[in-house]
Amino acid sequence: MDAGKVVIMEWRKSSRSGSEGDCVELRQDLTALRDSKHPQTELPVPIEALRALLTHLR
Repeated sequence: MDAGKVVIMEWRKSSRSGSEGDCVELRQDLTALRDSKHPQTELPVPIEALRALLTHLR
């Protein structure tokens, strides 16, 4: 990565999320989660833990 290049990470929420704003969002690079009501706070998540969570939810 170039030292002067800024990378903006996008956040995604489930397409099944309602309009209430009570959503868990997943960072584009799959390394963090956050609560859509408190987007300034991120929870780092190991990729293995995320895979296990998604497998369990499916």
